[in-house]
Order: sequence, then structure tokens, then C-alpha cells
Amino acid sequence: MTKQVPLHFLVPLFCGAISQPIRYSIPEELAKGSLVGNLAQDLGLSVQELPARRLRVSAEDYFSVSAESGDLLVSGRIDREKICGRKSECALEFESVTENPMNIFHVTVAIQDINDNAPHFFGKSIELEICESALPGVKFPLDSARDADVGSNSLKMYTISPDSHFSLSTKESPDGSKYPELLLEKLLDREYQSSHHLILTAIDGGHPPLSSTAQIWIKVTDANDNAPVFRQDIYKASLRENMPPGTFVLQVTATDRDESVNGEITYAFLKGPASNNLAFKLNPNTGAITTNGTLDFEEKTRYVLGVEARDGGVHTAHCNVQIEILDENDNAPEVTFMSFSNQIPEDSVPGTVIALIKVRDKDSGQNGLVTCHIQEELPFKLQPTSKNYYKLVIDKALNREQTSKYNITITATDSGKPSLSFKTCVTVHITDVNDNAPVFHQASYLVHVAENNPPGASIAQVNASDPDLGSNGQISYSIIASDLETRALSSYVSVNHDSGVVFAQRAFDHEQLRSFQLTLQARDQGSPPLSANVSMRVLVGDRNDNAPRVLYPALEPDGSALFDMVPRAAEPGYLVTKVVAVDADSGHNAWLSYHVLQASDPGLFSLGLRTGEVRTARALGDRDAARQRLLVAVRDGGQPPLSATATLHLIFADSLQEALPDLSDDPLPSDPQSELQFYLVVALALISVLFLLAVILAIALHLLHSSSSAAWGCFPPGLSWKSQSVIPPNCSEGTLPYSYNLCVASHSTTTAGFNFLHVAQEVAPPQDLLCDDPSAAVGGNNEDPKISHNPSLGQAPPNTDWRFSQAQRPGTSGSQNGDETGTWPNNQFDTEMLQAMILASASEAADGSSTLGGGAGTMGLSARYGPQFTLQHVPDYRQNVYIPGSNATLTNAAGKRDGKAPAGGNGNKKKSGKKEKK
Repeated sequence: MTKQVPLHFLVPLFCGAISQPIRYSIPEELAKGSLVGNLAQDLGLSVQELPARRLRVSAEDYFSVSAESGDLLVSGRIDREKICGRKSECALEFESVTENPMNIFHVTVAIQDINDNAPHFFGKSIELEICESALPGVKFPLDSARDADVGSNSLKMYTISPDSHFSLSTKESPDGSKYPELLLEKLLDREYQSSHHLILTAIDGGHPPLSSTAQIWIKVTDANDNAPVFRQDIYKASLRENMPPGTFVLQVTATDRDESVNGEITYAFLKGPASNNLAFKLNPNTGAITTNGTLDFEEKTRYVLGVEARDGGVHTAHCNVQIEILDENDNAPEVTFMSFSNQIPEDSVPGTVIALIKVRDKDSGQNGLVTCHIQEELPFKLQPTSKNYYKLVIDKALNREQTSKYNITITATDSGKPSLSFKTCVTVHITDVNDNAPVFHQASYLVHVAENNPPGASIAQVNASDPDLGSNGQISYSIIASDLETRALSSYVSVNHDSGVVFAQRAFDHEQLRSFQLTLQARDQGSPPLSANVSMRVLVGDRNDNAPRVLYPALEPDGSALFDMVPRAAEPGYLVTKVVAVDADSGHNAWLSYHVLQASDPGLFSLGLRTGEVRTARALGDRDAARQRLLVAVRDGGQPPLSATATLHLIFADSLQEALPDLSDDPLPSDPQSELQFYLVVALALISVLFLLAVILAIALHLLHSSSSAAWGCFPPGLSWKSQSVIPPNCSEGTLPYSYNLCVASHSTTTAGFNFLHVAQEVAPPQDLLCDDPSAAVGGNNEDPKISHNPSLGQAPPNTDWRFSQAQRPGTSGSQNGDETGTWPNNQFDTEMLQAMILASASEAADGSSTLGGGAGTMGLSARYGPQFTLQHVPDYRQNVYIPGSNATLTNAAGKRDGKAPAGGNGNKKKSGKKEKK
């Protein structure tokens, strides 16, 4: 047994044999046995050589090579995160080795990341304690999540469940990782809500995105932020004189929303006249007021007590207690407005005086004591100022949008028994201020727009409302931000300032722009103006506006088509090649299917509907041609579907040397080409002379018969004229976008005649036409397209084996707007270019500077357009031109090169005659 040398010791020995690295790209986590690429084919090895060359790779943990086909296969799990970690680019580099002779090749397989890892938090629960006295704007960093994926599949953003007190922002640390930050939006109130529960979500950027969540528990701790509050500011009571001591008068009550010591309240009288404090007692725990002695109306008729409520800290509250000593009553009180303002702005602060009221009672003593009050449900209150005077003040914030006016009834009541009262009613109007910002009807907008939309069309409408009046409620809309470039924003969308209708300024392209984000603002016209913002996301939907593009088979740099070699002993099901195409559209519009349009032998090959794989359907027979041609159409799944075509040239051969005879071209003898040059020069000279004579004759006849509108022929009476359409009646929509008028001289048949073609451009049909007559069809029945001659003129039949690749066809690109059979040019530009090339060749032939159809097959174009511009790049249209009065046709060398007789015409003389007549 021979001793195996380690691979890393062999690398320096064969550095000269190492070529450029072979590169592949695959996604991670491919199944075992998945195909990476045909390594043998990429190294230039045939399947038959594999057993002898012993192709193998060094990365056996991940890849292996099929000994039968040479395919590079996945042999183990490929986990990008395990191999490369968080690197942005990941690739496996290894060597492939062949023996007999020994060669080493570098292979690089790029591992593409897939979104196979969801973000995850280290802990599922986050607990925070926040004091209720914390000010808005305080930030609280939270635990971040981790995502093993990279690039667009990595962690992108964090979100939290909606909460009016908190918001979340995503921050980026210096190392590029993202972490969430909790922001306190408004003050917390433990007495209103002692805890908050939020859900934190981490989302990555994959498609579809993956996410994970964590629970946030926030406990609000108490602060002594609430002072005691009396149930009412003024307590009033009436008491008859001579009541015994200890008589209950009233009870004041205050509450504190704090907890524990912060919420314990004690009551006490404020410092005042000694007689007041001595006349009544106050329970410090309950707030109950009782008489402390005997009350005498003649000594004092009214008592006003100040009560203070204090909590366990430093907060206090005060209220007034008014105790009236009752007397006899016989006169009703009177109310007089000393000042009054009936127009009040809605932003007036509580405590603003809107009226000053004077009250008096003609009675004396207890019966002359008057009290006033208004309805309790109104945002106003009456405050006594001095004897018989009251102020009507604002007690609560006003809101014009809720109530625009108030009818206030003021009631004055004396203390008589029975008591008498007086009522008066006033109306207070609330004037508007700009205190309401516009509010959008939706929190955000999601708009779907199909691509190729007409520019100027409306795509959405935003609506906001403002309850203010006049200019304070007049809203205008604008776009203030977007993720598009600032300069390009106006060329994409605009918004109507008054209606909020969003217009598309251009047709969107799903392949270039799939979505974009807008921030719209609604602003009122108040002073200062208020505004609100809303986000709008516009999703551009896909339409089937991109045809498939064939990547393989591609064209050679010289414009010729590739060929694939098939072993003659290929069994049914043998993989010959694969048509590879892509579609820029998305979804169903990019779902491709493959179909055979034409085949030299329809039963010899099969085509995978979805894979594009070309396989042998049966074994090669003795009568089957060695060269085969397949015309494959690639259609997408759109409605209507779009398609592209590709031509496959297949050669049955066991080696490249065996296939060379089918690919090589033999030069033609020079004598016929010299004659063709002479005939071509003569024909072009005759056509030029006849054209000049026809122009002169037309001008003369026009001058002689300018007043006549009758139709006349294209030549003098000695000539006969005949006009007919080039398109035969048994063809569907046009194959050639031109019509021809044929003028034939009326001489005897023994005299050499001439044909004059007059080309008139017509409207080109939307697509190539297929003739009903198979003999007249171009490219039908596996035959190459030809323009046949008229046997009655004695002209040689055209060559039956001229064909050219898709890159050699007429047209500006060589591959667009043409069918796969090489029909005549279908636009005026290609036709004029062909005529210019023929005239240039004729001019060179006249000057003796080139040889038409020489050994290189340049048709006289090399000297004018460069050595690279040969008949391999230009369609050979010489066989489509015949010289009047001659039996020669301008054919290429293919017919003679293949050993075919020019007059044979594949036995289609009748068919070619029929084509000539058409």
C-alpha cells in the first residue's frame, strides 16, 4: 500500500497548478446531500475522467464530491453562527485535489446567513421600582436581547406594549449592539395606579421577522406628595342663641391619599379671636365642632372659625367654618351686581373673579344675616369677601369645547325662621382659545400602492380634527420627514395642504422601492399654532412588469451561442444542461416555468417544467442527427405572463475532438465569390440607375399631369406594373413589417429582365406571425430560415443550411425583439443597417479592397468595421439577395462547407418557388 501524503504538505509542491479559486455561494443549514455546484464541470473535467482523476476535497466535514457526477455536495451541517460567529462575511475555503496528473484547486464557498435565530432575553422578567415623584424625561436602561444572526437578520428594534406613562427607544452602543431604554413620559401617581405591567418585545430584521418578549414589572413607591384636602372650603352652620354647652355644631372632614404616616390627619383651630376659640371646641381626631359655652346673640351674631388639617409630614390644609346666630326674620335679602363680565376666555385660571356681588338684608341681627350660593355642578363658586359682599370666581378649569356658556343662578338666603331667599340668573359666555392640538383619526396609516401607478394619482388621505373654533380649528397638512432622501421626497409624494390627500408624484417601481415611511403633520392656524404628527408607511405592491431574464445559456464574448456536448451513450434521463433564468418581480410573478417551443427532434429531450433541466428522453439512435437545437421559452406566473427564450445547441459526441467537425467551417472556392462580387456590383449599379430614371420620370409626369388624380404606374407604358402585399393571405398577424411593389419589364422572356423592389414601411404588428403554410414558415420543422428564389428566373436556390445565433441577428442588441429562428429584421433601423452593410460590401468589392465571402467570411466588412466584425457577428443575408439576369445567389459558405449542392435546396423547389411568388 502506498503512503498517503498530507494535503497541506502537497500544497507548496503544486502551487503552479493552482488556478483562480472556484467560488460558490449557498445559504446555511442546507440539508445533507444538497447540491452546491458541479465541481468537475467547473474544473473542466468530464464525467468519464472522474474515476481516474480521483477528485476529492479537503473539507470533508462539510462537503463531499460525487464520484459519479462530480457534483459538490453538502455532507454535514453548515451552521454559519458556529463557523464564523458574528462576522459580516463568512466563507469556507478548502482545496480540491485531482490525480493523474496531480492538481490542486482552491475552492471558496460563501455561507449566506438565514434568519434561523430569534432574539432572546437572558431573563424573562424585568423588575423596576420608580418613585412617584420622578420627573418626566427620566430614562431607565433595560436588559438587551441577543441575536446570533448578522446583517439584516440581526436584532433591529424593541417595542413595548402601549402605556401612557412610558415610551421606549432603541439605542445603539459603541460596539454596534442595540439596547432598549425606557422613558418616563408623564408623572406617576401611586394613589391612582400603584404598579405598571409592560411587555418588552425584541424584533429582528428577517423575513419573516422573529421576536421574543420579556415582562416588565414596575412598582410605584409612595412619596408625601398629597396634602390633606377638605371636602369643602367653607363650612357653614346656624345656631340659635342660648343653646347649652356641648351642642354639636358641625364636623369638618379632610382626606389624604398618601399611605401610612403620610396619610394620618389631625385638626386644630387657627389662631384667631380668643372669643371664637373659647366659644367652640374642636375634636383633633374627628374634626367635630361643639359649643364650649353659652352663646349670646346680643354679644355676637356670627362666628368664623379657621380649621387646619395637618398630615404626618409638612402638608396642611385649611377651611373656614361660619357659624351664624339666628334671629327672627321678616325681610328677604337683596342681591346687587357691582361688576360683571359675561365674556370669559376658556384658559382663565381658577380664582379669576368674574362678578362682584353685594347682599343686604333689612332685618337686623340673626334675621338680617344673608348667605349666597350657586349650583354645585358649575365650575364656579361664591367667595365672601366682606360684609354683604361676594365674589363669583372660577373654581375649575373651563373647556369651551364641552360647554360654551353657563346659566348661573345665585341664591341669597337669610337666616330667619322661616328663612327667606332671593334668586337671580346671569349668563356667562366662554370664548375660545387655541388649547387643542389637531388629533389624527388613526394612530398610524398603512397604505398599499401597486407599482406602475399613474403619476398624480391619490394614494391615501389623512384626516385630523380640531375642536377649536375659527382659525384655531383650521388644519393644514404637510410632510415633515421620511426615510427617502430630502431632495427626492418631493418627486415621490405630496400632500394637499387643505384636504390631507396624499398624491404619488411618480410611478413607483416595486423592484427599486418596496416601501417607504412618511411623517405627516397637521397644524392649526392658532397663535401659537399647535400640531400633531402621524406616521404613514407606504407599501409598493408588485405587478408583473418584468420578463424573465435568461442567465444560462449565455452568449460568448464574440456573440456566438454556447453549445453543450452530450455523450452518445447517454441513457434516458441523463442531465444534459440546465436553463437558468431569473425574474426581477416577486411572488407569483417570479415563479418561472420552462417550455420547449422548437426542437430538432421533439422526442429526444425532456425539459423540467420548474427546474429547467434538460434531460435525454431516450437513447441516441443511428438516424438521429449529431447536432440538435432546442428553443426553450421561460414564462413567469404573472397575469398576463411574460416570457423569454433561449436557444440550446447540443452536439452528441464523446470527446471535444469528435465534436470539432460539427463546429468547424470549410472555406469556399474563391471563383464563385468573385463572380458574386461582380454580379452584386452590376446589380447595385443597375438599381441606382433605374431609381434615378424613375425619379426623373415621376417628376416629369407630375408636371405634365398635375391636375389629374387618376392612379398611374411606376414606369412608362412600356413597362407593366404589379403590386401585392408581402404577407401571404394564409399567415396570421404580420411577419414582416414592410410591403413590396414589384415592377417587371415587359420584354420577352429571352431577354434578361430586372426586378425593382420598392419598400414602403407599414405599422409593425405587435408580435411575430406564424405562417399557416409550413413550407413558408421561418424556422419550422427544424429548418433554418431562408428566402427562396423563383425557379422561372433561372436563379440558383438559396443555401439550405445558413443559420446564426441569437447574438448574430439583426437589431440594436442582437437579442431583443426577435424570434429564435432568425427572421427578417422587424424594424426600420435594422433594415437600414442591413442595407448599409450590403452597400458597404459592394463598394469595397468595386474598389477591390475586399473579397465577398472570403476565407474569413467577412463579406467585405472587416476593413470598414474592424477585424472583429465578421460574419460570425452579422447575420448572413447574402442568400436573401439575387442579382437580376443571373443564376447566382449571394449565399454564405455554409452550404458548400457542409457538402450540399446549391441546386438541391433539400428538395423544396416547389416550396421555394411558392415563397418567391409570395
